[in-house]
Amino acid sequence: MQPLSAFPKDIARNIACVFTDIDDTLTNEGRLPANAYAALEALQKAGIHVAPITGRPAGWCDMIARMWPIAGVVGENGAFYFSYDDASKKMLRIYEMDAATRAANQKKLAQIQARVLAEVQGSAVSADQPYREADLAIDFCEDVPPLPEASVQQIVDIFEAEGAVAKVSSIHVNGWFGSYDKLSMSRRFAAERLELDLETNRNRVVFCGDSPNDSPMFEYFPYACGVANVADFAGKMAANPAFIAPSHGGTGFVEIADMLLKSRAK
Repeated sequence: MQPLSAFPKDIARNIACVFTDIDDTLTNEGRLPANAYAALEALQKAGIHVAPITGRPAGWCDMIARMWPIAGVVGENGAFYFSYDDASKKMLRIYEMDAATRAANQKKLAQIQARVLAEVQGSAVSADQPYREADLAIDFCEDVPPLPEASVQQIVDIFEAEGAVAKVSSIHVNGWFGSYDKLSMSRRFAAERLELDLETNRNRVVFCGDSPNDSPMFEYFPYACGVANVADFAGKMAANPAFIAPSHGGTGFVEIADMLLKSRAK
């Protein structure tokens, strides 16, 4: 990982889209700081498409898509994207799987939930679970005392033993049934809503993230950036971001946004 100061200026001037994780990338200790929100708005006003790519639930994503200064949001680790059309005043909700499949998968996830809670001491279902439509989030440090790495791995192992996909974020283990991930739905969102083919425009996109479940995005985008806390997962991710900001969380995101905005001002 190179320092953010090494980000090529000619590439920065031509960035068309910023995708960003939310938890511990936009936030500081679970809160969205004013300067991070202002950075989203500044990027949008500069003509740069912005979209959070998050593990957070559909209920949150509906509000985010409707109220934040963004082009849309990919939620539940790629289960869907939501995009609010200001002209028509309508929300577009696109899912990877149909409602019947999601309902059937929730029944299987309920069995996994029971097993995790019975076998992994100190684990808990995420407080945002009631607002989810496609996955199961197990909390290992957001609203519960932090669990040891061995317990987090045990949660992952249970999901995988039951045939589900499991990804570790900075706060949750998210599990689901299906072959989608953050990257697959981000590509669909970009093509359908931004008319941007990511395969031929990787150099025009910056992804910002902080944890192992961002690895597919770090690997795909050659100019991906991590906030400083991504270093906490050194050696534990399949791929690292190309660049790393000096500061943690939302402050690091502001540094990335400022770098991109200043490159356009020259």
